[in-house]
Amino acid sequence: MLEDFNFWSCTNTDVFSGMNLLIVHQNFPGQFRHVAMEALRRRFNVLAIGRDTAPGMVGVKLLHYQSLIKGFNDGHPYLRSYETAVLDGQSVFWLLKQLKQEGYRPDIILAHPGWGETLFAKDVYPDVPLIHFCEYYYRAQGADSDFDPEFPNAPDASSRLRVLNSMHLLNLDQCDIGIAPTRWQRDLFPKIYQSKIRVIHEGVIQASHDETVESVRLPSGRVIKACQPIVTYVARNLEPYRGFHIFMRSISYIQAECPAAQIVIVGGDEVSYGRRPVGYKSWRERMLSEVSCDVSNVHFTGKLPYQKYRAVLNVSTVHVYLTYPFVLSWSLLEAMASGCVVVASDTAPVKEVVVHGRNGVLADFFQNESIAASVCRVLSCPSDFEHVRKAARLTASSFDVSAGLKGYFQVFEDAMAGRF
Repeated sequence: MLEDFNFWSCTNTDVFSGMNLLIVHQNFPGQFRHVAMEALRRRFNVLAIGRDTAPGMVGVKLLHYQSLIKGFNDGHPYLRSYETAVLDGQSVFWLLKQLKQEGYRPDIILAHPGWGETLFAKDVYPDVPLIHFCEYYYRAQGADSDFDPEFPNAPDASSRLRVLNSMHLLNLDQCDIGIAPTRWQRDLFPKIYQSKIRVIHEGVIQASHDETVESVRLPSGRVIKACQPIVTYVARNLEPYRGFHIFMRSISYIQAECPAAQIVIVGGDEVSYGRRPVGYKSWRERMLSEVSCDVSNVHFTGKLPYQKYRAVLNVSTVHVYLTYPFVLSWSLLEAMASGCVVVASDTAPVKEVVVHGRNGVLADFFQNESIAASVCRVLSCPSDFEHVRKAARLTASSFDVSAGLKGYFQVFEDAMAGRF
């Protein structure tokens, strides 16, 4: 498997030139695409490990492992994901052992540990700095788990989450430095570990002001134009975690006050978080069966290519971003970078980014009528919100990819110097 891997060396004046960076991510490149690209630019020797379904990226050698998932016929339900994590950790362990036998030693290991791949990395390379992306630590209360009364937890939810978190505790204990994208995400972790977690958002690409988008042709063939009142909503998949059910219920109120509004909904019909709807193929199908609206002005695009998706944001008059208290979506920052007036849920960690009335509008997650009213205020008098658009762009600029890269490479420098 590894016979074609070339342990090459490079010469460059960069302090990192020739360093071996090992990136471990189930779905490589995931959150590490821009870090990997910058590492290549700086003449790192970059190697990645990911599951056999990981897409990879040009210029980076990717070693795949296969998940050895068992049938779980006799195991306790709480332990199913844990056992999968241990099995994946073992698969990566043996890959690392083989690499070490062939003479490879990373200078830094950067990993998303959420699926267990680096559970045993220190057993192979105990002296190599291990940097973990600390995305989420589950809480039975005060975060996503008990947030939406429409979907109550099972009675034993807190017990299940306690076991699930035990893997994250192992990851925290063995990593040298952790990175969390927001303060709220960091603060979910036990206080005893928070001092080793640095808050660095990976950053998003800012909108280009060199080209003005006047219109976009949607997959249906419908053309939407910047001069129209356009409402956008984006999620990787359309589901309650990202407030899709609330947004759908707001549409009839939006259309009653602003009947000309073109509502563009970008996202797939799978489930990224939470549960599937009972009796329906997707949450889109489920919500369309419930709400009454003028579907001729509601455009479901599915998932869009990145450039088309950004073009949709560029023609948007107002963008709606709703979320449980959970991981912050890139789409919020990308919408702000595109100069959208954002109507967002008054939830964590959104409130770290959006300040009501200054760079966006905050609304109660559960008040679909209030959300609709905020949307219609922007649609009715968009010029009144020009200062919000400008402030949104300014806020988003602090989340530029360059800022994220600066933070990550400072962590690499500190790790190499032993500054933990």
